[in-house]
Amino acid sequence: MSRSVLIVDDDPFIRRLIATTLEDVAGFHIEEAGDGVEAVAAARDKQPAIVFLDIDMPRMNGIEACRELRSLDGKPTIVMLTAAGPEAEAEARAAGADLFLTKPFSPLDLLQLVDSMPS
Repeated sequence: MSRSVLIVDDDPFIRRLIATTLEDVAGFHIEEAGDGVEAVAAARDKQPAIVFLDIDMPRMNGIEACRELRSLDGKPTIVMLTAAGPEAEAEARAAGADLFLTKPFSPLDLLQLVDSMPS
């Protein structure tokens, strides 16, 4: 069974890094979005199992997008991508984030995090 993954970051390099790393993991279907507004629209349409969500983005930041995603059906696992400190992490957790991946991260960090998630 294929799991849909939505990668949300305003930096195309970060999106590509995550997508390229996960392409080798069997059973993932990858979608991408460049900001929170696109993320919410894509999540409504695709109902991803996992959302990788940057905190600092234009139009709608990751904290607001996380709150919006929590109100949708399907309740994806939300992994916040952040270079921010503990205050941002606490705010993201309050908004409904499940897991955190601190930038910069390696492909190995990403794979270990995905491996630890329930399928």
